[in-house]
Amino acid sequence: MKHLNRLLVAAVLFMGIGVANAQDENNPWAVEVGVNAVDVYPVGTSDKGRIDPSLRGDYFDEYFNANDHWNILPSVSRLAISRYMGGGFVFTAAGSINRIDKIGDAPAADLSYYSADGEIKYSFRNAFGGGWFDPSIGIGGGYTWVDDIGFGTGNALAGVKFWFNDYLALNLQSTYKHAFEDTYGITHFQHSAGIVFQFGGKDTDGDGIYDKDDECPETPGLPEFNGCPDTDGDGIEDRLDECPNTPGLAEFNGCPDTDGDGVPDHLDECPTVAGLAALNGCPDADGDGIADKDDACPNEAGPKANNGCPWPDRDGDGVLDKDDQCPDVPGTVANKGCPEVSVEVIKQLNDYSKTILFDYDKATIRKESYSALQSIADIMKEYPNAKFLIEGHTDSRGSDAYNMKLSKERAASVHDYLVNIGMDDDRLRSEGFGEERPIATNNTAAGRQQNRRVEISLEK
Repeated sequence: MKHLNRLLVAAVLFMGIGVANAQDENNPWAVEVGVNAVDVYPVGTSDKGRIDPSLRGDYFDEYFNANDHWNILPSVSRLAISRYMGGGFVFTAAGSINRIDKIGDAPAADLSYYSADGEIKYSFRNAFGGGWFDPSIGIGGGYTWVDDIGFGTGNALAGVKFWFNDYLALNLQSTYKHAFEDTYGITHFQHSAGIVFQFGGKDTDGDGIYDKDDECPETPGLPEFNGCPDTDGDGIEDRLDECPNTPGLAEFNGCPDTDGDGVPDHLDECPTVAGLAALNGCPDADGDGIADKDDACPNEAGPKANNGCPWPDRDGDGVLDKDDQCPDVPGTVANKGCPEVSVEVIKQLNDYSKTILFDYDKATIRKESYSALQSIADIMKEYPNAKFLIEGHTDSRGSDAYNMKLSKERAASVHDYLVNIGMDDDRLRSEGFGEERPIATNNTAAGRQQNRRVEISLEK
């Protein structure tokens, strides 16, 4: 039976360690080295044949009487290996040695003590904010040898760890061990104190943060960002930083705003000069809505259609050149910037036209009329948007058809001559009226002379 119990305990411990190894490899191991104290007094049971009932107290009777009841070996006497299993649970395999030299207040015959235990503990550390204070409770089982007698135990325990950092803690624990063997087992308390060294977590990127807690396990990072990096050191982790290699501001998702205009540099077309958001961060000195970099006149407001410059008015007539059909000649608004042809101008034209002479009964213009025609052309050019009608007229001598033909030919001759000396063809039109529009009597030579004429009027 004794050997069977020892085999059973060994199997339980082996299985427990196997289960621990099967857990997530990112969960850390811990090793505890310390001392233990064995107290057989305050357990409230009577062990048949082993301890006189008079030497036993009730449960927790004189529980803290370490001086009279605790058996302590003055050396390292307890070793434990633990593995975090997840969800606050920790599996521990522990072994301890001691010497029993007192049972209650009575001396003992310096009995040897050995135990091997497996424990499942639940940590309340997270309930206290995950800080330095780490209380726990647990259950387990094991096998204990006192001298050459062994017996199995069912264990209940409570303890508390005080963490100095992520890797080092002080563990204080008290374990109640109930003996399953009524005949020769000894129910007792075992107290322990030890230093815990936590290790073994996987840290792929070597940043000191275990992969299980590292949100960027393959890239070295910072604890404040759960293991993720902040390459530019601007306090914004790279995965949330739109400009991870350039220090920037949180309001711009980690991107800088060098000129402080509220437009981040990567969106700012003028990143070193404060500007307007509506112009992609570029300034507009004259306030015309055109960025200075695109404004041909950055200090003078003007329309976009003229590259930011005001429209000129070269002739100063109040009509902008863009709307002025005669930008170099002062005119009127009503006539689109061009001068208006007055009655006086028409009269002047016709004074010259009266001096135009033709060969007898022909449409050929005499040379002595060339200067008058040049003067007519010069006057017409002063009114570049005006169109003129050249009219040919005859006296009543001859047939109507002949006179009509002759008047048209003479008007056309004047038209062609003016075009040849620089007038635009589309500004001139000629027409013959024959003898239809006399301005004097045809009964006298003087009257007929007046009726043989070329007149110039403004084309309607």
